[in-house]
Amino acid sequence: MSVLPTRTRISYSLGSFVTGAFGTVPGLLLLPYLTDTMAVPAAVAGLVVLVPKAWDVLFNPVAGRLSDSSLTRRGSRRRFLLLGGLGVAALFAVMFGHPGFGTTGGDVTYVVVAFFLCATAYAFFQVPFNALPAEITDSPQERTRLTSWRIGFLAIAILVSGGGAPAITTGVGGVAGYRVMGVMIGLFMLVGTLGVFFGLRNAPVGSLRPTTVGRLELLATMRQWRPFRWLLGVYFVQALGVGTVLAGISYLARYILGDAGYQTVLFGVFVGPALVMMPVWPRIGARWGKLAGFRIATAAFGVALFGMLGARVFPLGVTLCFAALAGIGYAGISVFPLAILPDLISAEEERTGATRAGVAAGVWTASETLGLALGPGLFGLVLASGGYLSSVDSSAAQPPSALTAIMIGFAVVPAVLILLGIPLLRRSVLEERPPAAVPTPVPNES
Repeated sequence: MSVLPTRTRISYSLGSFVTGAFGTVPGLLLLPYLTDTMAVPAAVAGLVVLVPKAWDVLFNPVAGRLSDSSLTRRGSRRRFLLLGGLGVAALFAVMFGHPGFGTTGGDVTYVVVAFFLCATAYAFFQVPFNALPAEITDSPQERTRLTSWRIGFLAIAILVSGGGAPAITTGVGGVAGYRVMGVMIGLFMLVGTLGVFFGLRNAPVGSLRPTTVGRLELLATMRQWRPFRWLLGVYFVQALGVGTVLAGISYLARYILGDAGYQTVLFGVFVGPALVMMPVWPRIGARWGKLAGFRIATAAFGVALFGMLGARVFPLGVTLCFAALAGIGYAGISVFPLAILPDLISAEEERTGATRAGVAAGVWTASETLGLALGPGLFGLVLASGGYLSSVDSSAAQPPSALTAIMIGFAVVPAVLILLGIPLLRRSVLEERPPAAVPTPVPNES
């Protein structure tokens, strides 16, 4: 297939504004939103963050099947992208709207319902979005270039939303800060939705194959698809670790570093190096192989998190250096799985002669969703075990046990989870792919 035009790469990559913001901001701010503006106990707040996304774990494969069916009937998944993206943008603003019903139970119910609906809409967006690279082009080289552009836009989205959201909530302050933040991030998602929908209206679509028939066939596919299962396992445990880190940033800034404004600084220091390293990790993979590159990135992330255990005694500059190292590792564990996934999908479709992109993307998205959702829930349980005191205005003085729990939840638990990816990185997942399959950004190519 011919070289994809730059417009197609940019248009597709704009969808990362939706996935980056939704994957980052709830994990970063939803737990403190509940514990420190609604006085929800930490363990309950963690459950509130988990339940709607746990639903997505069951629903995402269904969304994948519906997306595959739409592709077969209509020749396009764009309708799902539009409706799902519009729903996510609107419901995200609603979720942080803080109704002020006057009771904790009423406010929590509102958040649960809004988050449930928002997560469902997100499934309809992300599943087809993840499936598209395997269909926009049949060329592995073009697919990796497309993925590299997506990763670059994803880093920008995470930097803007993850750095901007805490800055807005802190700058405006209180409940109003969360309301303004919800609207602004919702508009950011809207830009991404409209960009990918209208930008891909003339994009090519690969050959249409019969869609997956049913759950039994899906289960049979997963049993036989060993490389996908191993890669999925790595991605899940590391997403769980990342989700725990995101949930802890607000608490680390306020109670360990002593200033809520450090949320934005920490996130900027974390994502800035990640953005710089996005084009560097592919070169490392090309030089030493993707398996080695993946392991190096994993080790860097894990070591950096253990290093941040000293945040209570280190000078701020040292803590920020460890945060930067964590960002470098994060870039690597983001690049390698997304580079491998489209090739695995393509190989499986060639083997079976049936469409697997939507179903595979659904299972993949479900794994990521569950990991990122369990992270805040796990952090909430750690906070509860340390006796964390919830409040309505972030003014509660925390006992020493709660401060210790913050450090364990932010550093120790996610470090162990991230490093667990190393023994799960089986050679059979990666050795069949040449080093060149790792995406290398080509921003000037048209």
